[in-house]
Amino acid sequence: MRSIRVETSTATILLTEAPEPKVRDRQTGEVAKDAVSGEALMKVGVVYIDEGESSLIHVTVPESGVTEGLTLGSPVALPGLIARPWESVFNGQQRHGIAYRAAAVTVGAMPAAADAAA
Repeated sequence: MRSIRVETSTATILLTEAPEPKVRDRQTGEVAKDAVSGEALMKVGVVYIDEGESSLIHVTVPESGVTEGLTLGSPVALPGLIARPWESVFNGQQRHGIAYRAAAVTVGAMPAAADAAA
């Protein structure tokens, strides 16, 4: 699967949904695990703002990458953020999207450009 590095140095990223376990199977409630390490995976919601455009995205991070002190609406950092395009057929319908993954979600700071504008 192709991975695309996402540049975050000029972006403002704000936490919109608190970390919660990523569910692999909704019927059983099974939590998704990392294929290599076996570690439980978490999902966070963020708004990614850059160059006047914003996107609401969900990002998968390993459980050990979720740091303390995260507050809804506050800036966060997503080190190692990558995007992976995907497509599949579900119930006879072609579906596609982009999955986001980061090494961690940490307390962040507002970019210098945003601080100067305030």
